[in-house]
Amino acid sequence: MANLKTTYLGLNLKNPLIVGASSLTGDPEKLHKLKDAGAIVIKSLFEEQIQLEEMEMMDAMQEYADRNAEMTSLFPTLKHAGPKEHLLMLKRAKQSIDIPVIASLNAIRDDTWVEYAEQIEETGVDAIELNFYITPRNFDTAGADTIKQQINTLNKVQKSIKIPIAVKLSPFYTNPLSVVSGMDVGKAKGFVLFNKLFQPDIDIEKESLKQSIVLSNSYDARLALRFTGLLYGNIKADIASSGGIITGADAIKAILTGASAFQVVSSLYKNGTDHIKTILSDIEKWMDSKGYDSIEDFKGKLSRKNIKDPFAYRRSQYVDILMQSDKYLFKDRQR
Repeated sequence: MANLKTTYLGLNLKNPLIVGASSLTGDPEKLHKLKDAGAIVIKSLFEEQIQLEEMEMMDAMQEYADRNAEMTSLFPTLKHAGPKEHLLMLKRAKQSIDIPVIASLNAIRDDTWVEYAEQIEETGVDAIELNFYITPRNFDTAGADTIKQQINTLNKVQKSIKIPIAVKLSPFYTNPLSVVSGMDVGKAKGFVLFNKLFQPDIDIEKESLKQSIVLSNSYDARLALRFTGLLYGNIKADIASSGGIITGADAIKAILTGASAFQVVSSLYKNGTDHIKTILSDIEKWMDSKGYDSIEDFKGKLSRKNIKDPFAYRRSQYVDILMQSDKYLFKDRQR
C-alpha cells in the first residue's frame, strides 16, 4: 500500500493534498469535511478589506453626527474589530481539526505585515502563508523596487515570528527564479506556485466593469510545473504547486517535477469536498502500479536536476513543438 506521507514547511503531513485559501476553509463548523486533506490554508486576512470595513463603519456612525444627544446615545461608539474576528476564526479552526492549519496574510504596509503575523502566530496555527498578491497600479514603480520591498517584508516577518513561513507568489515577474532564490536562504520555508490573480471583465451591454470567478482547469497547472521543475534541487525551501490541480494525474505531475505538496481549490468547488478522497486514491493507485512506496520515491524525478534530456524546460523544446505543430494538432485529420 502506497504511503502518502510527506513534509512541507517542516510539518509532517499525512498526504500532500492541501486545501488552499478560500471560502471552503472559512467556516470552522465545516472543516470536518476537509479532514482527509494533509493540511488546510485558512482564507486570507486582507488588510485592504479591514480598511474598507473601517471606512464603512465610520460612514455609518457619521450619519448620526449632527443629531441631538438623545438620538446619538442610541448609537454608542463602536471600535472596529479589525483582525480580531479573523484571529478567532483561526483559533477555532485549529481547535476543530487535527491536521496542520496554515494561516494566510495579505497586507500593505511593513508594520502591518509584522503586526498581523505576530497576532496570527499567537492563535496557535502551524504556519503562515504570506500572500504577495499585488497588481501594478503606479507607473513610476519599477519591478525591482517591488521585489526589494517584498524581500524586505519577508525578512521583517521572519524575524518577528517563529512558525514556518511560506510565500505565495505571482508568476508575473521578469525572472521568478531569481525572486524565489532571493527569498530562499534562511527566510521562506516554502513557496506556493502560483497565485491566481482574478482579472476584471466587461459587461458590454451595461458598459461597465464586472467581477467574475473563473475556476482553474488542468492546463493552468503547466506554468507551475515548469518552474517547479526548474527550482527543485536548487533551493532549500519546499515547493507547493497551486492552480490547475484538478485530478490525481495533475497532482502526480506536480510531485514528479519536485513539489512536496499541492493545493486544491477549484477542483473541490467543481466536484465537492469528497473529491479529496478521489485525488488521493488515484495517487495511491498510480504509485502501486509503478512500485513506488512513498512520495519521496518519485518526487523530483522529472525535474531539470534529474531528467536526462538537457534541453527539457528550455525554449528549444517550445521551438521543436512549433516545428511539429501538424503532428500535435492535426493528427486526427491525417487518419
